[in-house]
Amino acid sequence: MTKRQENALKTRQKLLDQATDYIVSGNFSDIKVEDITKACGCAKGTFYIYFKNKEAISGEICRNLFNRIVLRMEQMKNKPFLVRLEHYFVSFMVEVQRYGINICREWIRNVIDPKTDTKDWDNTKWQFDIDMLSDILTKAVKNNELKKNTPIDLLTHTIICELYGMMTCWCMSDGVFEPRDVAGQIFNIHIAPMLKQYETDEK
Repeated sequence: MTKRQENALKTRQKLLDQATDYIVSGNFSDIKVEDITKACGCAKGTFYIYFKNKEAISGEICRNLFNRIVLRMEQMKNKPFLVRLEHYFVSFMVEVQRYGINICREWIRNVIDPKTDTKDWDNTKWQFDIDMLSDILTKAVKNNELKKNTPIDLLTHTIICELYGMMTCWCMSDGVFEPRDVAGQIFNIHIAPMLKQYETDEK
């Protein structure tokens, strides 16, 4: 990698970090692109080299969060499938909570209408999560952890709807409950029993 490429990556990451700070602090909706670039010490045009608009950068922040969850799951290969899936389910909400209720609201605001500009990554978040979870369940079937007749599509949508429902309720309640605690309870009361019927003897 050349020095120029290294500097480009550092600038891009600096923009991401600054936008993250604004999201966590709750000011992102009021912040303009030039506020982000000014805080990073670069020109406004620099932002558009890396991101289409302000909303696109919030989408990338979200995507990075959930990619890290899957990477951690892959490091838990020796754990039973339901333990790994619980980690995914709870971590989903832990990451959302860690970055704050405002990133939740920002994301929901940007993607709730599927008719908006689908060229922005934010507007494909639903499909991104569906594909990620479907892949997790499909691998469990291939590894003989779940039965071959496991209804992957139905289970995928059921689990994602639970997670999205929690996010929406957390935002609507103005954060009156702890997503981490509620996620663990819902997994043990609803998700785990639902999946146990599809488990094989090799857990």
